Amino acid sequence: MLSVVVPLYNEEGNVAPLLERICGILESLPGKPSHEIVLVNDGSRDGTLAAIRTEMQRRPNIVLVNLSRNFGHQLAATAGLDIAQGQAVVLMDGDLQDPPELIAQFLERWQQGYDVVYAVRRKRKGESAFKVLTAAMFYRTIKRLTNVSIPVDTGDFRLMSRRVVEALKRSRERHRFLRGMVSWAGYNQIGVEYDRDERLSGETKYPLRKMLKFAIDGITSFSDVPLRFASYLGFTVSTAAFIYAIVIISFKAFHWGTPEYARGWASTMVVILFLGGVQLIGIGILGEYLGRIYEEV
Repeated sequence: MLSVVVPLYNEEGNVAPLLERICGILESLPGKPSHEIVLVNDGSRDGTLAAIRTEMQRRPNIVLVNLSRNFGHQLAATAGLDIAQGQAVVLMDGDLQDPPELIAQFLERWQQGYDVVYAVRRKRKGESAFKVLTAAMFYRTIKRLTNVSIPVDTGDFRLMSRRVVEALKRSRERHRFLRGMVSWAGYNQIGVEYDRDERLSGETKYPLRKMLKFAIDGITSFSDVPLRFASYLGFTVSTAAFIYAIVIISFKAFHWGTPEYARGWASTMVVILFLGGVQLIGIGILGEYLGRIYEEV
């Protein structure tokens, strides 16, 4: 069985055309494999749920997961993955920016032995230059900060084998960064390039505020570099204080003189900088241990 998981939040106008395209692709696949379409209604406040129920009357392969409130895209996707029964599971958004036609290529790579086939965005139509630039910066920043090889310019649109889905189901953290978790799970992975389309209808569910939170979740979920920043800063400040102290002692030792207004100021600054550096180093040591606890958890 092939499962297609689609989280939906206020996508009333996209439900019917989305299912039309997905079903058309699935029914045209070689061998016509059995399939299910898992639609997760993430607490929508428009007519999304009604639209799904209408489609269920004419499409028997639809599975509805109706969440009690809006939990967010990553948790809604997780709920769909928990329900999905397929040997291969495709995760995609419901705004039709990710073309369902790519599912056929995903299956070809899966049949060649790949456990994860992810879509790499070659072009991003209908998105502002600011969003494209910040997205590119985010993916490259997180790639440099983490030990997990997270592909750049990829979203959650991908196919996963059953063993990858089972690995994700055993990881139950609340703040989730699925594309990073899939990379962390390992196994054979390969990318397929595509041009991302404009949203069919409605508006984006990821404004700047949510994008920033998502970026923070991604970095803090897969990197302890922010914890170590205090250590680096502490050693830098302490080194500067040490060098500054040598300079002040040299002034005193060689009687180069100190301006009247600066007397007492230099020694005070040396003490403040040195103690500040020591404190930051101490915080950094705590951060190192906290990072190890985080890794174990």
